[in-house]
Amino acid sequence: MLSGERVHAGRGGMSMRVLIGRRLLLGSGVTGAFLLPSWFEAALARSRPPAPPKPALPRPRSLPLVMLDPGHGGKDPGAIGVSGTYEKHISLAAAEELRRLLEASGRYRVDMTRTRDQFVSLGDRVDRAQARGAGLFVSMHADAVNHRDVRGASVYTLSPTASDAQTAALAERENSADRFAGPAFRNTSPEVAQILASLVRQETRRGSARLARDLVGEFDIDVPMLENPSRHAGFVVLKAADIPSVLVEMGFMSNPRDEAALGRSEHRTKIALAMKRAVDAYFAASYQLTRLAPAAWG
Repeated sequence: MLSGERVHAGRGGMSMRVLIGRRLLLGSGVTGAFLLPSWFEAALARSRPPAPPKPALPRPRSLPLVMLDPGHGGKDPGAIGVSGTYEKHISLAAAEELRRLLEASGRYRVDMTRTRDQFVSLGDRVDRAQARGAGLFVSMHADAVNHRDVRGASVYTLSPTASDAQTAALAERENSADRFAGPAFRNTSPEVAQILASLVRQETRRGSARLARDLVGEFDIDVPMLENPSRHAGFVVLKAADIPSVLVEMGFMSNPRDEAALGRSEHRTKIALAMKRAVDAYFAASYQLTRLAPAAWG
């Protein structure tokens, strides 16, 4: 065992006092001091193992891109609440809060399909996400139904068939947003929609389902939930075959309590925090799966 400290320079130049454990010589715990030349210090330093390099911080372009999609906008108001609140305003305000939280974490790049009160067709929303190379697509809404007592958040993934009648009606309303796109838009037939859904790659479906489970789990902590909150249907806005995508209904504008809550910034922040935790969990799991994949393939 060697240890040392500098001492003043002598005639032979800088020297170092090195303590050598005598146990190496006599099996005793007694130590003796020896003066060694300065070149020994440099040799000793070279013999030490190099310090592990600090992990490089990811460059901004290497961060995953989360595409947030505030529903409706412009000439499409979306659902109108019992007190006259427009869904398009609620969805944009909530998406802006989620964007702020995600960017503040330093883990993601974030883009939005719209940043103001403008109309964007469903196809253009998906095209924007694909063109930007998004790693995740989250569409944010607040629906309305005929029954005013129905309330709570819910999460939807893509499927050629709806999980229930209410979800089928919801998908029909959301998909009809493109009626505002003008005569150039051609409605997708049910047959083509089913083909598009069948083209969704298996890993994308799994990613969407995993994110949906994370969202439901985080919402369930402190956000009111719809009964059976994890649902699926043929939403056009979720048709990207290579981007895990979910549609989040944050509540129902047709319910007075939901409408009032969604109009409060503190409630939207609570929703955004739950969604951020779900996004964190999704990418953490994706990272672990990526690390384990080579070992599994080997």
